[in-house]
Amino acid sequence: MHAAFFLLLAVALARFLLRHPGGARTPWIIALSVVLAVLYVAGVALDNPRRRTAVRRLWLALVVAVVVVLVGLAPSFAWVGVPLFYTGLRTLPTRAALVLVGLLTVLVVASQVRLAGRWDPDLVLGPPAVSALAAAVFLQMQRQSARQRALIDDLIRTRRELAASERREGTLAERQRLSMEIHDTLAQGLSSQQMLLQAADRVWDSAPDKAHTHVRTAASIAEHNLVEARRFVHDLAPADLARGGGLEQALRALAGRESGERLTVRVHVDAAESARGAELPDRVRSGLLRIAQGALANVREHSGATTAAVTLTLLDDDRALLDIADDGHGFDPAAVSAAPSGVRGHGLPAIRARVHQLGGTLTIESAPGEGTVLSVSVPLGSVSVPLEPRAP
Repeated sequence: MHAAFFLLLAVALARFLLRHPGGARTPWIIALSVVLAVLYVAGVALDNPRRRTAVRRLWLALVVAVVVVLVGLAPSFAWVGVPLFYTGLRTLPTRAALVLVGLLTVLVVASQVRLAGRWDPDLVLGPPAVSALAAAVFLQMQRQSARQRALIDDLIRTRRELAASERREGTLAERQRLSMEIHDTLAQGLSSQQMLLQAADRVWDSAPDKAHTHVRTAASIAEHNLVEARRFVHDLAPADLARGGGLEQALRALAGRESGERLTVRVHVDAAESARGAELPDRVRSGLLRIAQGALANVREHSGATTAAVTLTLLDDDRALLDIADDGHGFDPAAVSAAPSGVRGHGLPAIRARVHQLGGTLTIESAPGEGTVLSVSVPLGSVSVPLEPRAP
């Protein structure tokens, strides 16, 4: 529109100078053309939403006034007012802008009839039709632009709300992850230390050597817990996996810590599966080790079992099976699943959450007096599923 305005102004001025060279009105026409051009350039600088509306409207009134004077002196300048249609539509309220468009249209029609010197229906009907079409198109574009701005604002607001919601869910998931980590490592270690120290206290006088053995075992567990606590700070892999040797060695180290005078834990991994176990994804190895820790902690604290077996099997369809079986007094899985969260403890819910995160399945086979078999099946190529936040 700016380019069209200056082009029409230059053409009108050139036409007037060619047809009326040396006329008495020529200096006034040239001066008013220069003033109009300077005013328009100044208006371009004022065309900023942050500028006061009153200043822009005053500028538009001055430009229209100069155009009216120019058209009165030289009717050929009437077409300069056409680009001002859009300037008025952008600057004034809709009704006032339409009034301005109508006045400028009348000015164009009157000047063209004056130049033609006769009544011509094309000159009378053509400019109003073009003005009406141009105004309708511009107003429709304004409405579409307003809707687009509203949609963009809604999208930005929705993205902010979604980001805030994801941060909250991430915080809850991280809290749950840390609670499971603490339960599977530090809490279990502290529980084992407590049991060993209590056993040592009972036999301290009657069997000092046995008491010293309990104390040394408790110290070893405390050392392992210290490594786990440091790992929490650095968010590394489980300490048993960080030492090297793969999942098999980590399971055997876990079985050695859980075995004692009341419980014996055996680990079975085939030689071929042992070689493949070193190639398991880190997330799968870490998750299976934590599941085994939680399951053996439940065996030690709740089952009353004397033996437990941990079996790792790698299937040809790229799935890993982890079985933990014990000869304890067993329980009713349905009753445990239906128990309130505060009654059922944190062991099985933590195991279920880890299995869900790995995209696997959990099966518990047990009955009162018949022991328990916990089976976990995990796809090796699965993508981690976010933890579901726990209800408060």
